[in-house]
Amino acid sequence: MTSNETIIQTPLDTNAHAKPISVAIEIQGLCKKFGRKTILNGFNLTLALGENLVVLGKSGSGKSVLIKCIVRLVDSNEGTLSVLGENISELNNTKLNELRKKVGFLFQSAALYDSMTVRENLEFPLRNTHTLNEEELDAVVSEALKNVGLLDAIDKMPSELSGGMRKRVGLARTLILKPEIMLYDEPTTGLDPITSKEISKLILSVREKYNTSSIIITHDISCAKIIADRIIVLKDGMCFAEGTFDELQQSQDPEIRSYLEL
Repeated sequence: MTSNETIIQTPLDTNAHAKPISVAIEIQGLCKKFGRKTILNGFNLTLALGENLVVLGKSGSGKSVLIKCIVRLVDSNEGTLSVLGENISELNNTKLNELRKKVGFLFQSAALYDSMTVRENLEFPLRNTHTLNEEELDAVVSEALKNVGLLDAIDKMPSELSGGMRKRVGLARTLILKPEIMLYDEPTTGLDPITSKEISKLILSVREKYNTSSIIITHDISCAKIIADRIIVLKDGMCFAEGTFDELQQSQDPEIRSYLEL
């Protein structure tokens, strides 16, 4: 296999009138530059409904920029980006914010509010988007924490939690709005191997329980092996290789194999 060969290709839905939609995210020819530096250079990606897609790449390869483009936290320079059947470049702010409610984003740091308890962190997005009484609010928060195994931490402050617990609370807060798509930015960074494995298994259980379609940015190959239905290697702003973990591991290209060393 040559270094720019695609191992496996997910077919696109060519029926423009098909309903429901057949893919969660479809990206064609995505380009993003910061000044004279090109980060994404004609990048293509299709995320199937219910799929866990892992994106690998060296630091600075554009992985985090990619997922920021998906929710238009960063505007692309060229290309088309469709999320749940919507061309995001054509959406006004109101429609864009409505679409963003369907996309969960788990940051590296979990991004908890340090001045709020775990309960208050989870209540925050609900108070802004739902009209619930206190009893209903408590039931939804409790359920979300049960789903990540942290109900007993409901009244703790973020400073009292371990790194793995903070990631779990961050995930619970994201899932409380029941997103259709999840974007994970280095979900196991800074965690010990045992906790990293627990988070990886939690990502699988999230997909099973909520039927989410997910893109996972990671350097953690052990995590990728557990959670990935498919892997894309991002290099020079383009898709360098694509396939399942086993398919990529069988590649004779030494650079592709180097990404998968455990």
